[in-house]
Amino acid sequence: MKRVSVAALLGFALAGIVPHAAFAQGFGGAVAVAGVEVLVSQSRGPDGGTVYVYTMAGGEWVEAGSIISPEPAQGDGFGSGLAVSGGRLLVASSPGGGGRGPGARGGGPSAPAHVYVFERVGTRWASAGMLTPEGLPEGVRFGALAISGDVAAVAAAEPPRRGPDNTMVRNDGMVVLFRNQGGEWVQEAVLESPRADQFTGFGGALAFVDGMLVVGAPQTDSQAGAAWVYEAGEGGWPMTAELAGGDGTGSFFGAAVLAAGDRLLVAAGHPQQQPGQVVAFARDGEGWSESGRLRAFDGAAGDQFGTAMTSDGSTVWVGAPGAGGGRGAIYEFAMNDDGWGSVSRLGGHRQLGEWMGTLLSHGDGVLVTGMPRDDYGLGTAMIFSGGPGGWSDGATVFRETEGIEPVLGGQVDCSGGEAHEFGCGDVDLVAFIPTKDLGGNRGVRVNDIWGWTDPETSRDYAIVGRTDGTSFVDVTDPPNPVVVGNLPKPDWAPGSTWRDMKVYRDHVFVVSDGAANHGMQVFDLTRLREFSGTPLTFDHDAHYDRVNSVHNIVINEETGFAYAVGSSRGGETCGGGLHMIDIREPKTPTFAGCFADATTGRNLTGYSHDAQCVVYRGPDEEHVGKEICLGSNETALSIADVTDKENPVALSMMTYPNVGYSHQGWLTEDHSYFYMNDELDEVRGLTQGTRTMIWDVTDLDDPILVREHVSENRASDHNLYIRGNLMFQSNYNSGLRVLDITDPDAPREVGFLDTVPGPDSPSMNGSWSNYPFFESGIVVVTSGREGLFVVRHRARMPIS
Repeated sequence: MKRVSVAALLGFALAGIVPHAAFAQGFGGAVAVAGVEVLVSQSRGPDGGTVYVYTMAGGEWVEAGSIISPEPAQGDGFGSGLAVSGGRLLVASSPGGGGRGPGARGGGPSAPAHVYVFERVGTRWASAGMLTPEGLPEGVRFGALAISGDVAAVAAAEPPRRGPDNTMVRNDGMVVLFRNQGGEWVQEAVLESPRADQFTGFGGALAFVDGMLVVGAPQTDSQAGAAWVYEAGEGGWPMTAELAGGDGTGSFFGAAVLAAGDRLLVAAGHPQQQPGQVVAFARDGEGWSESGRLRAFDGAAGDQFGTAMTSDGSTVWVGAPGAGGGRGAIYEFAMNDDGWGSVSRLGGHRQLGEWMGTLLSHGDGVLVTGMPRDDYGLGTAMIFSGGPGGWSDGATVFRETEGIEPVLGGQVDCSGGEAHEFGCGDVDLVAFIPTKDLGGNRGVRVNDIWGWTDPETSRDYAIVGRTDGTSFVDVTDPPNPVVVGNLPKPDWAPGSTWRDMKVYRDHVFVVSDGAANHGMQVFDLTRLREFSGTPLTFDHDAHYDRVNSVHNIVINEETGFAYAVGSSRGGETCGGGLHMIDIREPKTPTFAGCFADATTGRNLTGYSHDAQCVVYRGPDEEHVGKEICLGSNETALSIADVTDKENPVALSMMTYPNVGYSHQGWLTEDHSYFYMNDELDEVRGLTQGTRTMIWDVTDLDDPILVREHVSENRASDHNLYIRGNLMFQSNYNSGLRVLDITDPDAPREVGFLDTVPGPDSPSMNGSWSNYPFFESGIVVVTSGREGLFVVRHRARMPIS
């Protein structure tokens, strides 16, 4: 039995399981080896997807060419899957797939999917037609591919959709078989799951070998999983065997499949709860029977061993991208006449977040792993040269991304509706620093932002959150901002989309969500005075470990208390509500208590996504002088009196129509109104434009929703802040929006700078936050992929 194909490229996604790789689909989202060439795809590119060709030259792997779609278009998803057999190459193009966020521009779920065929002609890959499935539902997406000589298989499935009751409806997959007849690819059969009464994830993985196709279906029978074997015959492609692991519910048997020599290998194991394993089957007179199991000798839960597999017939390589908390590993198993021989491991010194082993392919003397989640989703691939037992250390290949050029040295006035390449209205672009110049590693994005003015030097600093740490930027001379320092994330914590920070007594307190046991970093900002021209790298001055992963940090500078909200993944989570910390001695923070209103939050634990805590000086005389926290608690507004940290009191809770996700808000300076945003109402079609809730909180025990302000923009809203009679909203891809709230019930837009060139849409890309509290009158704004903006609203004068 001879192995002749590459398969199972996006199997998990079609199966309904979402591994780490499926989130990114950047560079390295599919890999293949074709003779002396290594093929690495990047299905998301500014002008469409591309497959890059690498060859060995001068002892190094170099880019030797590229393959693009015969019909290239932005968002075409070209390269979402690859499969090679001899001189033929299949390339899947699935627009709208690959973990793209809601409202992502270009392509989309309704754009057609294709599988293109290329053939080797001399030194290049030439277009040789297209596999065109017939009779499939509109909007279908392609996943796993496999090819063996003149036969090709394509897994297809309709994307999930919301049913009438707003629950997700999943349609089972199918596998379409094609045969090349006289140079034309003709559809030969459509295989569907033998379990028509349930969702099986049929087609989640494919493996071809000598007229036999193995189809994985890891969702079968309550995720026990199954793999079915089909063999070509005169009557078509009948099923000849059903393989099972026998490990019961939640085993996900069939998540990946492979033909290795005279054995069939099937991966199994819950991606988060088990290390993973590979079940081997051998053929005998009765059919296929289990002949052994492959496991990592140092495996642990969450390793995802078996996510990818490849083989040369006598050696098997198995990827475990979750090993080491996301460093990843590849295990090499040798086969001999007695079964399984030695086992060794590649990738013992990986970096956190590389996810090595997510995808694998092998050729003569070459082993390649695609790592599309590496570098925070930009992706890389690693190529090993040599052979079993003698591999090189591996060469990493990747593509640099093109960004927007910096704007430094002189303000760009808003003129004709544009400043530089950003749309605008009465907001000038004072300066712009691209994300890549803020001190982070490849692939980082910026997120939250705060500010600090040095009381001794009067210098202004923007404190910018990144995926991998915190940047400090001197904005005292606004047209000439200077990056002065970097506070990396704790080395034991993974990078994260979410980072938040606030300032108290010349210290910044930094938390991160989705970041394991990150905890809270404390950094003495007066150390920024050490800057003398070269950006500095700092370590934190103190670390608070009573919390692990935290979404936001709230600080009341009047009282000296911090409130960690959205705590999870260990530590004292307080149900995700207010974890109260005494920071009056900034370098020795101490736990002070919990508060959570269990009538709020998605899970009714009182989870608070964000909050504002103040010493109340509003019109409600009953509560004047008390410490009041207003929480945006996923499902509702929550108001609490936290004056007594040992006995906090819930004052009121109020919901509102068409809740998507109660996200964040801010009080007017007279404490009479609270403006709150909802992050998901636009995404879910619950509103026709960016919606801001206006709460009358003159009676803290009975807040009243007086109006929903809906703008003409379609962007999702994120953080907003109020200074005087102006509200500064960061609304993702519509950028910074400035609203006049002189009439609190009737906000009106008086300025904007769109930080994301292109049309608005309800997505999670763009302006994350802003800080409008510098006395100079500038506003500093973050925008995820773009970077740091320094802007000025024309009608706003410096504060005297």
